[in-house]
Amino acid sequence: MSDCLFCKLASGEIPSKQIYSDDDVVAFHDIHPVAPVHFLIVPKIHVDSLAHTGPEHQALLGKMLLLAPKLAAEQGLKEGFRTVINTGHGGGQTFFHLHVHVFGGETMSPDLAAIKTQ
Repeated sequence: MSDCLFCKLASGEIPSKQIYSDDDVVAFHDIHPVAPVHFLIVPKIHVDSLAHTGPEHQALLGKMLLLAPKLAAEQGLKEGFRTVINTGHGGGQTFFHLHVHVFGGETMSPDLAAIKTQ
């Protein structure tokens, strides 16, 4: 999608502070972090949200979730981290391109209402 911000970030058209990239996904630091470490894992193909995935996305979703702990550890989150996938307007999604937030670096509140992510 030519007007999708995350498509432009994933393709490199818009620069980001990347921490990982391969043929399928890119990971970069969030520009509005909610914790000392906050990065996103974004597929390079456009998928609106988790609700728009199907069996054909199984490998991609698995790759994204398996990357989360690896990249979290590389970013210094050895004591734990939180992952969030906002889905749809009611789920707090504001950018309609599937992405996984990974954040930590401080003790996270168990109250999810205290977390505001994009």
